[in-house]
Amino acid sequence: QVQLVESGGGLVQPGGSLRLSCAASGFTFSTYVMSWYRQAPGKERELVAGFNIYGRTNYVDSVKGRFTISRDNAKNMVFLQMNSLKPEDTAVYYCNARGLFDYWGKGTPVTVSS
Repeated sequence: QVQLVESGGGLVQPGGSLRLSCAASGFTFSTYVMSWYRQAPGKERELVAGFNIYGRTNYVDSVKGRFTISRDNAKNMVFLQMNSLKPEDTAVYYCNARGLFDYWGKGTPVTVSS
């Protein structure tokens, strides 16, 4: 059974940090492109950070220099380190695995507010 389980979300003040984790199981993790998406209230889901097929990272312009995506193939996990958080980063963050199939987690909410 394929599972992507996100964790690490929560309430944080502007300027703070969070580290999101995504634990994957049920598929060959190392062969999948892993990404983080987010969806804010009333907005479409957008790609935040991901690895391309060559293993290079890419980020949406609004998070460049603040967010870092990483993966641990030995542990079947992908992470999103988020620093200098802003209120506009408030959203539900989703882990995505794309390869032979396309898998999604259920999301973890992040709220940036004072």
